[in-house]
Amino acid sequence: MSKTFDELLSQVNECPIKKLSVAVAQDKAVLEAVKMAKERKIAESILVGDEAQIREIGASIGMNMDDYEIINVEDKTEAATKAVSLVSEGKADMYMKGLVDTKTFLKSVLNKEVGLRTGNPLSHVCVFEIPGIDRLLFLSDVAFMPYPTLEDKQWIIKYSVEVARACGVDMPKVAPLAAVEVVNDKMPATVEAAELTRMCEAGEIKDCIVDGPLSLDIALYKEAAEEKGALDRKVAGDADILLFPDIHAGNLVYKTMVHMVDGKNGNILTGTKAPVILTSRSDDCETKVNSIALAAVVAEKQKNMEA
Repeated sequence: MSKTFDELLSQVNECPIKKLSVAVAQDKAVLEAVKMAKERKIAESILVGDEAQIREIGASIGMNMDDYEIINVEDKTEAATKAVSLVSEGKADMYMKGLVDTKTFLKSVLNKEVGLRTGNPLSHVCVFEIPGIDRLLFLSDVAFMPYPTLEDKQWIIKYSVEVARACGVDMPKVAPLAAVEVVNDKMPATVEAAELTRMCEAGEIKDCIVDGPLSLDIALYKEAAEEKGALDRKVAGDADILLFPDIHAGNLVYKTMVHMVDGKNGNILTGTKAPVILTSRSDDCETKVNSIALAAVVAEKQKNMEA
């Protein structure tokens, strides 16, 4: 089981090297991550976009451009369509956003002819390495589903569990979070958390342990669980997956961790035929590389399941 991103990178290196398709690759931060991913033997990349700009930027950061396949498509929408088609055709294992707006990028993901849509909802899974916590934490959804329904939360759990299992967590512990750890009919998040717990116990949600509602402190810290008399809870102090009631709670925790905690993170978009790397322009190179590594282990898991 990978407990840090360094361990995750070691896990990636044990697998066949993956192929990454980058849409509109003429972006310095993205090319720096692509370069590092190659150096660390995480992924080889196909760079789709304005070839002249790609070569100019690549040369400025010391990339040997002879080591990369470059497909010249100057129009950004067409470049995204071409890049995603490489994945859907099996010529690449993962799809990454470059210098293209998120709306255009997602349209390519959902393209009926060449995209990666499955017909199921999409969700965002973020993985954090936090000092003082002895395992990777999987957070969802912090960026994509605004107000997930009970059915949406089942999908979020399914995707998060698949990512966690790809990272070596055999039976992930899921904490549906709320402000309190008891059911309150006036707090819908607690009611849905209890229903998700029941569904897991009934075998309707598989390959994990779900225990909610839980407050964040009880989910992560046994000391808090002991103080609140909640040590008997199945996930108390030991949660692997934090399921947020809505995007506000998730995004606030995510940004707090990114900007106020000295940790590491990586994230992918799930619910697609292949892992999709949708990072922010503000994300640093390390986060982008971690995201590529995360996508690589998920791609390997999907490949093994199809075999």
